[in-house]
Amino acid sequence: MLFWIVIAIVIIELTYDLTLSFLNIRASKNEIPEVLRGLYDDAQYARQQAYFRDNKRIGFISTMVSTLFVLMVFAFGGFGWLDGLVSEWTDSEILRALCFFGLLGAVGWVVSLPIDLYDTFVIEQRYGFNTTTWRTYILDTLKSLGLSIVLGGGLLSLVVWIYGMWPQWFWLIAWGVMTLITTVLQYFYSVLLVPLFNKQTPLPNGELRTAIEEFARKVDFNLKNIYVIDGSRRSTHANAYFTGFGRQKRVVLYDTLIEQLTTDEIVGVLAHEIGHYKHHHILQSMLTGVLTSLVTFYLLGLCLDSVQLAQAAGCEAPSFHVNLTIFSLLYTPLSMLLGVVSSIRSRHNERQADHFAKQHGVGESEASALKKMSAKSLANLTPHPVVVFTSYSHPTLAERVTALMAR
Repeated sequence: MLFWIVIAIVIIELTYDLTLSFLNIRASKNEIPEVLRGLYDDAQYARQQAYFRDNKRIGFISTMVSTLFVLMVFAFGGFGWLDGLVSEWTDSEILRALCFFGLLGAVGWVVSLPIDLYDTFVIEQRYGFNTTTWRTYILDTLKSLGLSIVLGGGLLSLVVWIYGMWPQWFWLIAWGVMTLITTVLQYFYSVLLVPLFNKQTPLPNGELRTAIEEFARKVDFNLKNIYVIDGSRRSTHANAYFTGFGRQKRVVLYDTLIEQLTTDEIVGVLAHEIGHYKHHHILQSMLTGVLTSLVTFYLLGLCLDSVQLAQAAGCEAPSFHVNLTIFSLLYTPLSMLLGVVSSIRSRHNERQADHFAKQHGVGESEASALKKMSAKSLANLTPHPVVVFTSYSHPTLAERVTALMAR
């Protein structure tokens, strides 16, 4: 029964994803909202539509390939076969788990590599977004693989070791340890991980830094660390974000953002981000993630010694790595539901952050910035309401601009 349940879940997830994609494609032909008229001229709009459809096409291929890969491996007993193979190599539960997930990850990477290359060097290149060189791409790939091996392999080893030492309390101890580690990584993210891929330099003194610092003082927000990141090494897409907390808190501006927006517009964007801090959205997200992971670890703890889960994968006896794999597939419906709830909560938080910017006199500047960035990135202006409800972390551009410009 579990075998067929897993098959059904995989197919339902595929159907769900393709349905949302189809709805979005159909809605992309709708009339542009009045508040966004003029954002694209006829030539730009045709280009945006082509870019949108190219992305949907490659997204469809990616979804189909990844789903068929998982479905075939599971249906034909691939997980059980791989478990038998790594069991012949070693009796160590930790080494078996590392080999099992390492081989699966390697095959998955090989399968997805052509799609990623096409997306980066064909689609993004075609529309003028890609600035990634082959050297940068290869170095990024090697660094990512290295992080996966060192960080991912280390965390997996630790979790398997905890399970071997305290199986009854595994879920609680593993949850506590992982929460501590992820919190530390978030705190030092900008110092430890970002420099592996990007160069961060302090924003020099001048009009922009003065304007940002003046606004921060105006809203009583302690902001000392303002950095510029060389995002243009890989793409022309613009962005800005806050990272860390406490003394490691910093605002990071993409160099492309500084090139594309005026000083007032950048201040409007950062006012929105400060609004997240003022409304404690960062803390709320962290607490929600901690509670969600607690439930996940508890459910996982119930499944790790299940013979039925192991047999569904074609194994005779349970093992940490096989049962974790089947658990992750069975967890999909709950993950999808939590994703919808998270999207609803996120859109609420984004509205609050936008309102904060508006309250402090930079709403029109933020609206102007959003429109510029959307036009520059060829964003879809008419997403389907169902897609927005289920998966959008932000309200639509039309909704945000209308709210920001309202008197």
